[in-house]
Amino acid sequence: MGGHDPGHLTILYRGPLSSCDYDCPYCPFAKRRDTPSQLRQDRAALERFTAWVSECGHPVSVLFTPWGEGLARSWYRRAMVELSHLPHVRKVAIQTNFSCRPDWLAEADLDTLALWVTYHPGQVGYERFLGRCRDLLDRGVRFSVGVVGLPEHLEHSLRLRADLPAEVYLWVNAAEGHLYSDVEAARWSEVDPLFSYSRTPHRSAGQPCRTGESVISVAGDGTVRRCHFVPAVLGNLYDGSFRAALRPRACPAALCDCHIGYVHLEPTGLYDVFAGGILERIPQVSLTGW
Repeated sequence: MGGHDPGHLTILYRGPLSSCDYDCPYCPFAKRRDTPSQLRQDRAALERFTAWVSECGHPVSVLFTPWGEGLARSWYRRAMVELSHLPHVRKVAIQTNFSCRPDWLAEADLDTLALWVTYHPGQVGYERFLGRCRDLLDRGVRFSVGVVGLPEHLEHSLRLRADLPAEVYLWVNAAEGHLYSDVEAARWSEVDPLFSYSRTPHRSAGQPCRTGESVISVAGDGTVRRCHFVPAVLGNLYDGSFRAALRPRACPAALCDCHIGYVHLEPTGLYDVFAGGILERIPQVSLTGW
C-alpha cells in the first residue's frame, strides 16, 4: 500500500456505534451506552457495508474507526473475520482497545487481518494488557500498540516499550490541545521515534492528499466523504454516485492533526514509512531507538 495503486480503494468506515466499555477522561464517548435500537441500526449498517465490500469487484482495504469500541460487539468481530477471507480484500483493520476475548481471531485469515490497539493505562491493568499483546504475538496477529501522550501516561509507555518486542511498534498520539516542550517531546520520542509527526498539526491546506482519490470515508448510511475531517459529501457508496467524484485533490482544511488523516497527505512521505502497514500503523522497517 505504499504509493499509488490504480484500482485499489482504501475505506475508513465509521458507523453509528458510539458506546464504549472504557471511561477515559479524554474521550467524549467514555462509558456511553447505545440503546438497543441504536445497536440494531449499527449492526444493520455494518452488515450492509460488509455485503457491499464482498460484491464490489475490485481490490479494497478497510479500516474500521468506530467512535465506540467495535470489538465488544459480535457483528464487528464477524465482519473482520468475513472480510479477511475475501480474495480482493487486501487488508481489514480496526482501531480498538482490545478489551474483548481473543478467541475469535482463530477463525480469521491473519495474512489479511490486523489491529490498531490503544493502551489506556487508567482503564486496564498493565499486566493484563501486556498479556493480551503477548497473546496476539503468539497467534501471529499483525498489530501496533499506542497511547495518548498525556504526562501521566509517560512512565507506563516507557515500561511498555521496554517489555514489548522490538518488532511491535508503539506509537504515541499527541494529546489534543497539549503543547509539548522540546524536553517533553524528546521523552515521548524515546517511546515513539515517529512522535514528531504527531507533535504538532500538519499545515495541510492546498497540499496533495490521497483522500478523495484512492481513500474515502464511509458513514453508516453510505455517505461518502474524502475523509473523516472534511464534511463535503462526494456521493453515496450504495448507489455508486461517489465514483464520479474520485480524483486527485488538495486538502481544503487548514490543519490536519490526526494520524488517519495526515498519513494520506503526500508531503509527509508516510506511505513510504508505513508501506504495507498504513491501516494498522506498522512501519515498514524497525526504527532506530527501539
